[in-house]
Amino acid sequence: MAATEPVDIVALGVGDAQAGLLLSTETGWNQNEADWKFFLSQGVVFGVRDGARLVATAALLPYSAGNAWISMVLVTADFRRRGIATQLVDACLGVAAKQGLTTWLDATPAGATVYGPLGFESTLQLRRLRLTQPQGVGVTGSLSDSSLGVLAARDAEAMGFDRSALLSEFAARPGSRIVAQGQAIALVRDGRTARHVGPLLAGGSDQTALALVEAIVRSETGPWLIDAVHSQEAFFGSLVASGWTIERPFQRMRFGPATASSAQLPFAVAGPEFG
Repeated sequence: MAATEPVDIVALGVGDAQAGLLLSTETGWNQNEADWKFFLSQGVVFGVRDGARLVATAALLPYSAGNAWISMVLVTADFRRRGIATQLVDACLGVAAKQGLTTWLDATPAGATVYGPLGFESTLQLRRLRLTQPQGVGVTGSLSDSSLGVLAARDAEAMGFDRSALLSEFAARPGSRIVAQGQAIALVRDGRTARHVGPLLAGGSDQTALALVEAIVRSETGPWLIDAVHSQEAFFGSLVASGWTIERPFQRMRFGPATASSAQLPFAVAGPEFG
């Protein structure tokens, strides 16, 4: 197959969840089968096959107010550098254009080199952090359970559009928790290799956000991942100082006009695959 040779792009279904999971596992990502089933049932997922083998994917997940998220752009190792990712993203953009959607994504550094030339504009930066075990002993206060309605309302303020369907699905999964401490609230859910913390909202208070994270990691066994907003400098810096390690950066990017404005900046997001 030549580097610029067009490929046959097919629409995938829920039955492709295991094949998709093999691709994201090969890359070392944290998605589990439930994540794949959500994309395949609620979004539009395109793929490329080599015979019966799924070798590449890209997904478009529609949200409210004319927004959508592109993610799960994956190409197995022996099919990379052939332009497949670009063709799959183009397929997602084609669907979004027909529906009048502004598209967003959180790109790895390698991905950003693909998306920039397609017309995506950079917005905020994220850093994925991992913690295996908490360090030291701190006074963190107690966690309280919170409601899906409260989380969804505050998430909508941060995103500028509603994601109740996504958060509801997350919250219904075994092992998921919506927890709060003071003015901070977060969702904690299972991933393939680690528990994921986010979205996390705290009304602009670094200390409140940090206290909630500390209480979460001391309330159960890790490891943990969190996708922190880099411009929340005090929060981000304190996580690193307390033992969280930087795993990779992400660049949030937008294709199309801004459709909504954020009333508050989150401290951590739901994940690069979900926004």
